Amino acid sequence: MQSLDNIVTKLDTPLYHSIGAAADSIGRECYAVGGCVRDFFLERPSKDIDFVTVGSGIELAEIVAERLGKGTHLCVFRNFGTAQVKRRDIELEFVGARRESYDRNSRKPVVEDGTLEEDLSRRDFTVNALAICVNAGRFGELIDLFGGLADMERRILRTPLDPDITFSDDPLRMMRAIRFATQLEFTIYPETFEAIRRNAERIRIISHERVIDELMKIMQSARPSIGWDLLLKSGLLQIIFPELAAMKGVEVVKGRGHKDNFYHTLAVLDNVAAKSDNVWLRWAALMHDIAKPVTKRWDEKTGWTFHNHNFIGAKMVPRIFRRMRLPQDAKMKYVAKLVELHMRPIALVEDEVTDSAVRRLINDAGDDLEDLMALCEADITSKNQEKVRRILENFALVRQKMVDLNERDHIRNFKPPVDGNEIMETFGITGGPLIGTIKSTIKNAILDGLIRNDYEEARELMMKVAAEHGLSPIKK
Repeated sequence: MQSLDNIVTKLDTPLYHSIGAAADSIGRECYAVGGCVRDFFLERPSKDIDFVTVGSGIELAEIVAERLGKGTHLCVFRNFGTAQVKRRDIELEFVGARRESYDRNSRKPVVEDGTLEEDLSRRDFTVNALAICVNAGRFGELIDLFGGLADMERRILRTPLDPDITFSDDPLRMMRAIRFATQLEFTIYPETFEAIRRNAERIRIISHERVIDELMKIMQSARPSIGWDLLLKSGLLQIIFPELAAMKGVEVVKGRGHKDNFYHTLAVLDNVAAKSDNVWLRWAALMHDIAKPVTKRWDEKTGWTFHNHNFIGAKMVPRIFRRMRLPQDAKMKYVAKLVELHMRPIALVEDEVTDSAVRRLINDAGDDLEDLMALCEADITSKNQEKVRRILENFALVRQKMVDLNERDHIRNFKPPVDGNEIMETFGITGGPLIGTIKSTIKNAILDGLIRNDYEEARELMMKVAAEHGLSPIKK
């Protein structure tokens, strides 16, 4: 963690001195505050710098923008009492110190002018309630009214005031606590975490859009499992994502139990996150076994089964995305596709790897084949290292066969060489199920290796199938 002296040295630039001089020119206190100060200490990048002044933030922002001159853009939001000053690749936000009061049925506060202490006390966590003065006479002075610096050194998250009031007033702060714990890999202070558990039901007044904002930030963290585990233990997960919460636990019948699918899923998620920044691949990892609770059955001969959980899970994805206000577009279809296909490469590994099965997988996965393979490899969470080694070696064989077959047969995203228009023109028909029959016969023959992905061979098969159904080519 950076020392205060190092931070003051970094702030000792014309930009921060210019802001301090602007505040001095109108006799105002001005402080860099909140998350940017936290990130200074933690050596995290921060392009957005927040400033609080005791008085009008808009007035100060106008003076700062004028002093910074050419290339500076000022945006004023009078309804919120804030203003942004944008310059090159940095964004400065100015606001007056304020105090807040809340109605029980809303997280939108009644805001009034306040003191610096009142402004810092309303912030969510002590590590976000730090301020550094930029006025000339006190430049670099740290204001730490709630022990935020010590909490940062101990890597804990704690609220400045009573956590029950903090979370009841603005329940989104419960999600922010878990998001910060995930991003920073901090521990939530026990008293603070217990308050989240007591107030979990309050999350229902928060819009799905605000909740999903926090979930996306959790998913983009280095170890997303931290956040999802905290969401479960806090009681929030059962409210915002009950299908995932239902995966927790192990049922035992006649001494035989299945694995805990919740913690298996978190292991898969972290495996994917370690290799890919693709947030939608991470969502696919989180949801790949989402249907296991609804497909779980006990079979006297084979034990626990989860038949068709991949197909049922794929059908659950659109409904879950819709409810959680996740995108209803290609991203949702991508996640559903990977959920549906995630058992296919495993089956290839466990069974004999036939050319036909590999061709069909290449065709069905299309451009998402590499992501599918990455998900399937991440799905290997066995503690038996010999088993893991054997499966990964088999996956390598499957990958090589995919490369070989695709180079030879051009299967990925292929379209049969003969299309419906050619069938109709050849036989003088205008439609009907027979066209689909001919097309699927040609496609299946190529995937099964009965004919090559070649126009002449495909047309020859078209003529044969059509003749079997009593069709003859028209004379031109």
